Amino acid sequence: MQLPGPGVFGPPKDRDLALAVLRRAVDAGVNHIDTAQFYGPDVANELLREALHPYPADLVLVSKVGAKRDGRGRWLPAQRTEELRAGVEANLASLGLEQVPVVNLRRLPESAVPLTEQLDLMEALRREGLIGGIGLSNVGLEEYRTAGSLIEVACVQNPYNLADRTGEDVFEACRSEGTPFVPFFPLGSAFHSENPVLGAPSVQATAQRLGATSAQVALAWLLHLAPNVLLIPGTSSILHLEENLAAADLLLDEEALEALP
Repeated sequence: MQLPGPGVFGPPKDRDLALAVLRRAVDAGVNHIDTAQFYGPDVANELLREALHPYPADLVLVSKVGAKRDGRGRWLPAQRTEELRAGVEANLASLGLEQVPVVNLRRLPESAVPLTEQLDLMEALRREGLIGGIGLSNVGLEEYRTAGSLIEVACVQNPYNLADRTGEDVFEACRSEGTPFVPFFPLGSAFHSENPVLGAPSVQATAQRLGATSAQVALAWLLHLAPNVLLIPGTSSILHLEENLAAADLLLDEEALEALP
């Protein structure tokens, strides 16, 4: 999401750097990359294709459908079943794949399309071989339960971080059932002028005491919660990529866990 231009719209400022970030990530062992056709639009997927195609056998590309962009970069709903199918086909074309390993159905609060209709379409796409697994994004507990009764849920991608735990019920359900949970905005949203995670005094104090960055503390906290947590911190910088990867080796002691909000 950080690789296209400002506002996740248009080309990156430095295309060569964006490609280098992707290649360095895979070289460092990253095998799960989150993307979407509407990041750009098409820009993120085309960068992935240029940098990594043919893709490593163990690389899991996870895309999503349910939204689109207009010519001014505004985020618009694309929740109807024909739009979901078109979204999957657009991802296949821009990524250069015959099958997207996982596609998340991103639900929008204002969607008038029943979840069951959307899941029927997603399951049809899976049976056709166009997608390998069906994930969910931005869902509540009832939606997660409904989906689990109808399909095999590959993963859940919901907002969750040190400053935003409104989805605690969904997180706990995924943890108890072993469903991969992918917190988006793990470092706080980049769309706010003041970051509620990285700017928290307790996070900054803990980072200083442990000789780490605030981002590493926030990521390490998420990793310590459960083994089914998969992180997707976005970056357009090789330095930040390396710092994010190092968070896996940061152990938060009891003092840190008690201090964090």
